Amino acid sequence: MIFIVVKFNVLPQYVDSWLQITQEYTAKTRAEPGNLWFEWNRNVDNPDEFVLVEGFRDEQAGAEHVSADHFRRGLDAMRPALRATPRILSTRIPETDWASMAELEISDLPANSV
Repeated sequence: MIFIVVKFNVLPQYVDSWLQITQEYTAKTRAEPGNLWFEWNRNVDNPDEFVLVEGFRDEQAGAEHVSADHFRRGLDAMRPALRATPRILSTRIPETDWASMAELEISDLPANSV
């Protein structure tokens, strides 16, 4: 799998509309056959920073993603709202899905205890 994390530092006047600005890009990327997940998050220590966590099946899926028309349109839509060049980590890992965190394993609770 290709695992990607991108940090976007957004201009303050676009923070409230960032998810709308990226809405088409997000929907079309999630619909790609090789996309495993595409999740926007917000930095709790810096509300102007959005963090995108992406997973693609393999290098081919990643290449198809960056060559897609919606990828280019998404970049064009994001560019005016950015304060700085986004920072990215991209790597290949053998996993294909999230694993459970053993250190915080939650056992099944009886139905009446919640």
